[in-house]
Amino acid sequence: MMKRTLDILFSATALLALSPLLLLVAILLRCTGEGCVFYGQERVGRAGRTFLLYKFVTMRKDCGHTPADLLTVKNDPRILPLGRILRSTKINELPQLLNVLLGEMSLIGPRPQVRPHYDIYPEQVRRELVKVRPGLSGIGSIIFHDESSLLSRCGKDYNRCYAEDIAPYKGKLELWYVQHQSVLLDLLLVLLTVLVILSRERGYCRQWLKGLPQPDSVVLSGSLVSS
Repeated sequence: MMKRTLDILFSATALLALSPLLLLVAILLRCTGEGCVFYGQERVGRAGRTFLLYKFVTMRKDCGHTPADLLTVKNDPRILPLGRILRSTKINELPQLLNVLLGEMSLIGPRPQVRPHYDIYPEQVRRELVKVRPGLSGIGSIIFHDESSLLSRCGKDYNRCYAEDIAPYKGKLELWYVQHQSVLLDLLLVLLTVLVILSRERGYCRQWLKGLPQPDSVVLSGSLVSS
């Protein structure tokens, strides 16, 4: 109840406080983003039910929607000029405050996945993740805040890199959160989210959160653990 109360209070306050910025972005996208402002995508939520996750549009209308098109890499030609700014600052994610207010998401939790990426997780991980509301941010989002760059330099096919390297470790991180969740941890992750957006520095996670699982993948070890 406390977590849900904080979600409602924070999301409602944030939507009100950020309304001038949200309105400005909507106007700019309407004028420059091929006429579209919002984008809805089905994600897997609590109890395994799907819901429509909201974002500001950052990619062209003619982008494909097959499983092979779900990953975005650095300098992806499908991204609109304004979309690059929105994605790098995470402003494109702010419409999800409405998802939080509606009870479909929480401020902090496992990041909701599209069905093909959710299905990559082992059964044990899937079973635990759907016990809680997915989050606007969380430990997986923080560690993989620059996932597109990681995919670009992984040295293998993007979808293979995601399935073999990123998804297994992300699943471990999200499972760690479910097992250790608390109001204090949520507050720490909110602060870490702000620090990562402002400084691009992940090192705070290892300093402040003891016992985080380590990546098994050689591809990830040098990129994530050292930062």
